[in-house]
Amino acid sequence: MDAFTERQEALVNSSWEAFKKNIPQLSILFYTLILEKVPDAKDMFSFLKNFDGIPHNNSTLEAHAELIFEMTRDSAVQLRAKGKVDVADDVTLEYLGSVHVQKGVIDLHFMVFKEAMLKTIKKAVEDKWSEELDCAWGIAYDELAAAIKKAMGWP
Repeated sequence: MDAFTERQEALVNSSWEAFKKNIPQLSILFYTLILEKVPDAKDMFSFLKNFDGIPHNNSTLEAHAELIFEMTRDSAVQLRAKGKVDVADDVTLEYLGSVHVQKGVIDLHFMVFKEAMLKTIKKAVEDKWSEELDCAWGIAYDELAAAIKKAMGWP
């Protein structure tokens, strides 16, 4: 991978701020997009199991979406600063890997999450969306996903 640029980091950071301004609606969009592609993924999330559709005004759902997007944003920052992805002190890659294994996550799930994330960011930034922004988020997500997959014991 080429070095993650200052411009890419700035694009991710500014769109992260746009996402944070509307987490309730954007988190619903995010999970809706995921379940449209992989309806069975509903059972992987405790905050979705007992609902028909996506629950609105669900703080756990919103917090989980925020965490996923924040970790991806943090990955962009780390790629720029260190050239690699680590995770926050309170969460380890080993923990993330074990949770993903326990939930039965497969490669398709990572691809669906990425697509849903990019569409959600596109909605968050609206007319500021660009191929360059798509690429920056895509790289950050791919590098985070690769680190989680490695922690899952995948080659």
